[in-house]
Amino acid sequence: MVYLIAFLAACLFLLAWLWYRYSRSTELFLHRLTQELLSKGEQRQPLMLTDIPESFSALVQAIQHVLLHTPLHTTKDKLTGLPNRVGFKRAITHSMPLTSGTLVLIDLYRFRYVNDLFGFAFGDTLLQLFADRLRLMPKKPRQMARMNGDEFLLYFDTCLDEKGLLEIKQLLQQPFSIQDTPVSVRLQMGYVQLAQHHADVSQMLRRADLALKRARSDKDMLAAYQQDDDISQRRELFIINSLPKALAHNQLYLVYQPKESLHHGGCEQVEALIRWEHPDLGLISPAEFIPLAEYAGMIDLVSAWALEQVLMQQVRWRAEGIHIRVAVNLSVEDMQEGNLPTMVQAALARYQLPGEVLALEITESTLMSNLARATENIVKLREMGVKVAIDDFGTGHSSLAYLKDLPADEVKIDRAFLDGIMEQERARNIMTTSIQLAKRLGFEVTVEGVESDALRKMLAAMGADNIQGQYFARPMRALELEMDLRRLGIARRA
Repeated sequence: MVYLIAFLAACLFLLAWLWYRYSRSTELFLHRLTQELLSKGEQRQPLMLTDIPESFSALVQAIQHVLLHTPLHTTKDKLTGLPNRVGFKRAITHSMPLTSGTLVLIDLYRFRYVNDLFGFAFGDTLLQLFADRLRLMPKKPRQMARMNGDEFLLYFDTCLDEKGLLEIKQLLQQPFSIQDTPVSVRLQMGYVQLAQHHADVSQMLRRADLALKRARSDKDMLAAYQQDDDISQRRELFIINSLPKALAHNQLYLVYQPKESLHHGGCEQVEALIRWEHPDLGLISPAEFIPLAEYAGMIDLVSAWALEQVLMQQVRWRAEGIHIRVAVNLSVEDMQEGNLPTMVQAALARYQLPGEVLALEITESTLMSNLARATENIVKLREMGVKVAIDDFGTGHSSLAYLKDLPADEVKIDRAFLDGIMEQERARNIMTTSIQLAKRLGFEVTVEGVESDALRKMLAAMGADNIQGQYFARPMRALELEMDLRRLGIARRA
């Protein structure tokens, strides 16, 4: 589009210059050509010109070619027949300013699983039926659009409160029937009350996006835009933009949290955790910046940095006779990389270290995002001597049929399973069953979040192999760990 506008502008400039220079007959032709361009250029219609002077035939042919071969910027979504993002923005722009009503952005929750399970044709049918349902709503939006794959936008010219929006949500979530298959849908909805938060079109759409982001963590999957959302987004963008510089200037650093062996006593492995001391924002929690790195497509840089730091530290420790395994956390993107084992092997070779110095931790949900690829990578990593642990065991969505075939070494039971365990028999039964299940499947078991000696003794009696938490040791810098070897039960080797 930009190139076409630039081309047409250049043509008009050239025509103006020629108009000034040539004869009256040429002037009349150039006037006709200019009018044709102005009237038909935007819609890419062919120019209807006769009596073209020979000296201008090549120019006219070039213009015709550009008009015929540049695609029209359509305002309709081909699949659903609804306006697309361009069409919506164009229609809303003509109605500006919008100082009342409600803007609602809808996302079909986990729509990609429909495509994965039933195929893209099935998913397309679901989108078409959903668009039809939007058209037939009793409360009719003034404007609606399909914004992208599974997101739809509605503009109501009257204000809708939360109760009214929940009713609309419930109506739209009624099951569909496709090829005699019942299909349930869940919706996430973010909305903007324009009386308080009206702005230009782009700003209002951005605010609807922020509201939808908030809805993804709301129990009702429905949330309104709030003024603070802009501040949060600016912080997120600042963090994302700061990350490459932070990696280059060593603003990130590692701390190591030891695990205690309940069988042998002492520490045989530590977990490397990333910390970020930002010069302007101070200490940024990994719970904040790791998801942002994943969102921005930079998590591979963070993971590669962490692996390098761990291996460099292992070289120093082994030179001092400190032999402990260090675990590094991997993301979904890391596990989906086909060359992950090759990358790890190359890093180990670069530092002349055996695989036994390293463990890799992956969450249960990460495994299930691409089980076949994850399993293939795990097998290759274990062949190198690298230990593989499933983190947050029991909080993901895996089935027992998959778990029994996973070639991992260890599971780490999430601290959430410790809630109420000292008081509630049911909580204790769940923990005992989880530990015994994992052990019968051949996994070593570590329980996270242990804060007391009483809890440690209880978990030991239940059969846990290791514990990790503030009771045994908090996360610490490498030098601090070296000064605490005796208490941690780590013996130096000659």
